[in-house]
Amino acid sequence: MTALYEATDPELCAAPPVREAEEETAAEAALEEAPPVGPVGIVLVSHSRDVAASTAELAKALVGTGDPAPVAPAGGLPDGSVGTSAELVRRAVAAADRGAGVAVFCDMGSAVLTVKALLAEGFGGSEVRIADAPFVEGAVTGLVTASAGGDLAAVLAAADDARTYRKL
Repeated sequence: MTALYEATDPELCAAPPVREAEEETAAEAALEEAPPVGPVGIVLVSHSRDVAASTAELAKALVGTGDPAPVAPAGGLPDGSVGTSAELVRRAVAAADRGAGVAVFCDMGSAVLTVKALLAEGFGGSEVRIADAPFVEGAVTGLVTASAGGDLAAVLAAADDARTYRKL
């Protein structure tokens, strides 16, 4: 009889038990603290500021509809001359990182060596990986895949496939 009375008493039914309320509050707090994870970011490292920026624009244009995933060029040296800047690469990775990882595309030589050295030091944030892909084709397939919601492994696999695209 007591259980039936408690179940039908409006005052007892109006307030949730303290334990459930505490669990809900803890779950809500955890959701508020965890930043939303966005798409995989793309970084384009070239010896030329113009090549990196133009490749980023081309890749964004070929994404099609919707918002493209973040893409950040890191081209040339800070003064605009030809070369590779570790500081520009660090800034580009930070700009492109939305929590799902960052795929870095390098044009050649010292760009690859610079990124490998930075990977050895660590970027702090999300996982950062070098894509073993041709620069332009890899950037396009990587950005399209990231923009479609692909994870870092899918972005790197799509970029890797770009190496096999035959023109003849």
